[in-house]
Amino acid sequence: MTAPAGAPAPPAMAPQGGLFRHRDFRLLWTGHTISAVGSNMTTVALPLVAVAVLDASTFQVAVLTAAAWLPWLLAGLPVGAWVDRVRRRPVMIAADLCAAALFASVPVAALLDLLTVGHLLVVALGAGLARVFFETADQVYLPTLLPPEQVPPANSRLHATQTASYLLGPGLAGLIAQLAGAVTAVALDAVSFLASALCLHRIRAVEPRPHRPSATASMRREVVDGLRFVTRDPYLRVLTVFGAASNIGLTGYQAVLVVFLVRSADLPAGLVGLLIGLASLGGVLGAALAARLARRVGTARALLVAGALTGPPALLIPLAGPGARTAWLVLGGTLVSLGVAIGNVVKGSFRQTYTPHRLLGRVTVSMQLLNYGTIPLAALAAGALGAAWGPAGAIRVMTAWLALTPLLLLVGPLRRRRDLPAAPAG
Repeated sequence: MTAPAGAPAPPAMAPQGGLFRHRDFRLLWTGHTISAVGSNMTTVALPLVAVAVLDASTFQVAVLTAAAWLPWLLAGLPVGAWVDRVRRRPVMIAADLCAAALFASVPVAALLDLLTVGHLLVVALGAGLARVFFETADQVYLPTLLPPEQVPPANSRLHATQTASYLLGPGLAGLIAQLAGAVTAVALDAVSFLASALCLHRIRAVEPRPHRPSATASMRREVVDGLRFVTRDPYLRVLTVFGAASNIGLTGYQAVLVVFLVRSADLPAGLVGLLIGLASLGGVLGAALAARLARRVGTARALLVAGALTGPPALLIPLAGPGARTAWLVLGGTLVSLGVAIGNVVKGSFRQTYTPHRLLGRVTVSMQLLNYGTIPLAALAAGALGAAWGPAGAIRVMTAWLALTPLLLLVGPLRRRRDLPAAPAG
């Protein structure tokens, strides 16, 4: 039976041997891994450049974090509607190349003695916009590359390497900062985006022609369709609100964590990167176990477990301090990252298989608008709290908020189900 024009063609069946023998997925996976390690080097390297090279204030470092996420709030919805109209792989390649150019400008400016905090803010903002295009296209692209039954295990692998990069990236950034300076770590991130673009370019699968709206359909109408689908669906709605609320706490304490560890705890840059990396160690385990946990206890219950791990353990993080007290950061961060990874894998696979494909880009970015749109606001709030009460005070407020957010998952149908539904009602 031939698919109608504009409908996504079914992905080719995976070769015998599973995902490891699927050449195109291996290339996608490799590009993700390299880019993720580089990006997570930058999450530590850029603040270190601001603090150690430019002597930036706590508030300026928080604004730097906010700038990286602000594009989700400003451009997310139109990008989601546009991505649903075009082939996604070229969008992802272009986004990688733009990010590479932006990060490469940092060492060039430093070499010419022209680097400023304003320059870093422009780089963070531009790279954040590239990320909006890349992640939105990526969420829609994966289901066209694999058959539906392989989307959840593929997401597990992608999230496993993503969370492994949370360990490896900051550790590498700290080590490189110690040996060659934080600016060098940013330069390596530019190289990682080039490698990701090359991997994507080598994928052979022909992407199906996306759904084409009618000539009378407007971008605004398509954006509204995506928002309406999310706000009317009881499952996507509660997951979106929970994601937004938890991101306030997560981003809030992370926005001032580097400043706290460097200036309050008086730790060297190499150890800061190592500790932040170790605090993300649970994410590696969580991403690897998410699919198995969902099968054993059910996908809806797995989300409740993930929420319980994401929230209350965050209260351990403010107990961190010099010497042996750094263990509280590692323990609390490990449990939080475990919960975040489990929740991201289960939620991401659910959204990709539950949402009608013609709406997937718009639904994805509608959810991320609120999920990620709160991040710059949280970073600015944390910066203001840090300026008034110090980094430790800001971290206490933000982790207390994070500890309460899992209660939101109990508002709605999740608490009454073992598994999430396969398709929307009706």
